[in-house]
Amino acid sequence: MCGELRASDAGKQVVLMGWVNRRRDHGDLIFLDLRDRSGITQVVVDKSRSGEALEKAEAARPEYVIAAIGEVRAREAGLENPNMPTGDIEVVVSELLLLSDAKTPPFSPAEDAIQNEELRLQYRYVDLRRPEMQKNFVVRHKVTQAIRAQLSGEGFLEIETPVLTRSTPEGARDYLVPSRVHAGHFYALPQSPQIFKQILMVSGFDRYFQVARCFRDEDLRADRQPEFTQIDLEVSFPTQDMIFGITERFVKAAFEAAGETINTPFLRMTYDEAINKYGIDKPDMRLPAMANLTDVLTPELRETLKIEAALPVYGFVIPGVGELSGTARKSLLSEIRTFFGDSGLDALDLVRLRTAEQFVPLAEEIGSHLNATTVAFNGNNFTADDLAVVITPKLGTPEMWNFDRQWIPKRVGALRLELAKKFADKHQLFEKKGTPDDYKFLWVTDFPMYEFNEEKKTWDAAHHPFTAPHEDDIKSGALYNDKGAVRALAYDVVLNGLELGSGSIRIHRKDVQSEIFRSLGMSDEEARERFGFFLEALEYGTPPHGGIALGIDRIVMLLAGANSLREVIAFPKTAKAIDLMVDAPSLPTEMQMRELHLKTTVRS
Repeated sequence: MCGELRASDAGKQVVLMGWVNRRRDHGDLIFLDLRDRSGITQVVVDKSRSGEALEKAEAARPEYVIAAIGEVRAREAGLENPNMPTGDIEVVVSELLLLSDAKTPPFSPAEDAIQNEELRLQYRYVDLRRPEMQKNFVVRHKVTQAIRAQLSGEGFLEIETPVLTRSTPEGARDYLVPSRVHAGHFYALPQSPQIFKQILMVSGFDRYFQVARCFRDEDLRADRQPEFTQIDLEVSFPTQDMIFGITERFVKAAFEAAGETINTPFLRMTYDEAINKYGIDKPDMRLPAMANLTDVLTPELRETLKIEAALPVYGFVIPGVGELSGTARKSLLSEIRTFFGDSGLDALDLVRLRTAEQFVPLAEEIGSHLNATTVAFNGNNFTADDLAVVITPKLGTPEMWNFDRQWIPKRVGALRLELAKKFADKHQLFEKKGTPDDYKFLWVTDFPMYEFNEEKKTWDAAHHPFTAPHEDDIKSGALYNDKGAVRALAYDVVLNGLELGSGSIRIHRKDVQSEIFRSLGMSDEEARERFGFFLEALEYGTPPHGGIALGIDRIVMLLAGANSLREVIAFPKTAKAIDLMVDAPSLPTEMQMRELHLKTTVRS
């Protein structure tokens, strides 16, 4: 392989095959950099050694595929290339074969960066030759193999589930596949193997996993693709702690395979705690938490600041921002007010707390509470270099608030992240430092069982309808009388503000599953029509079970240092779900439409 040769190989006869990365012509002496996925070796074609080889080297151009036969020799002193692993040697050619010529590509794989992503995707076979891209897929391979080995070692069986199945509620639109044999009927591509892995538990396969292909027809972004891969597992007779332990071990193995170390066990936090402290259900633990200052403000302080009684107040700290000038402070306050728009939220000019005499009491009160968050974060009180922000509803608009305990912290949490990104170069909390603390993992637990659909005025499953509710919320009657208070035995694993995966303890009793379907507005007849096979399976001795699924694409994206899933998926789609290389989706032929008993109302 082109990247394997070293000084110790000097004198060996070798055959190298690959692509011409670069070509340098010195007349009777031509240098070819020969590349394969292992690296690059400099090949020397000397007319005095072989005139025929030189003629072929003169014809060779970048991206030609060639075979070079010759002897490894050490480079002369001073001519070594310390930037190449093979920089101490070169191969002197005795014979050269042109295996395949090449058109001039739209961009060179030798380039470090190609800005036009659409061009890269259109010529993906050229883009994938780039060392940066090949490195990403080496990482992906190692990560997947490590996960497989870890789970197999813990007694899991890898079992494949169908890709052509039926539509089930999973939270996104299904991709439908028309049946030729059954006119008017459609298969659905699975959004996840959810029902099948539960049926595997009914079938006695107590530990299942799968590197599963999943499909979701939803709006795309940098960390979302219509088809993706997840590591999917299910366990019989589990506790939540058991699933957490299994997950932490295979995640640790995956990171070690990529040369990274992480801390285990992961931190844990309930959904309510995450919202109230961070304003989001996937907190970035590299930043200090928010502080709820509502009860800190005495009536006198509220009067001073013109904050009406009982209105909620939140504050947070962005470390290391440094002293802001008056102009920068005014600009920042303007940005914050633009961020909130007409939501009724506003920011206090807390910079004045350090100078304006009438605000000193508030500075002391708020300061002690903001200190509590920063001390817990890094053991230090916040200082003049840290940016403190306090958000409160605007004066005179209390009628806007229904005192939803989550709406306000969610908005403030979004601002916290926005400012953290704005000042990232100052606090440097997002920069990689080469330690396990680069990766702040977190379990978020006890998610709401239901979420209210304002448009339809109905309660929808917040996770999926096979998630078990807390036993206490069944016993208390909340499941039937107060859906907004019902907690699910659902959990997410979060890393640096990115959701890596989610899972839950499942419903294993038919009566509870039927009740959940009814609570979602599904009649018994509709439930039997859509899930009769599953409800029947629950009647044949179903063990308690639960599982989780983590996105392999997202894990590899983080480990590879990529900024998009498209960098770690071999043949991805664009943000408009188009494969530019094969030009998909495409129009079917008239014959295909007839065979599938289909007609379209739109043709283009």
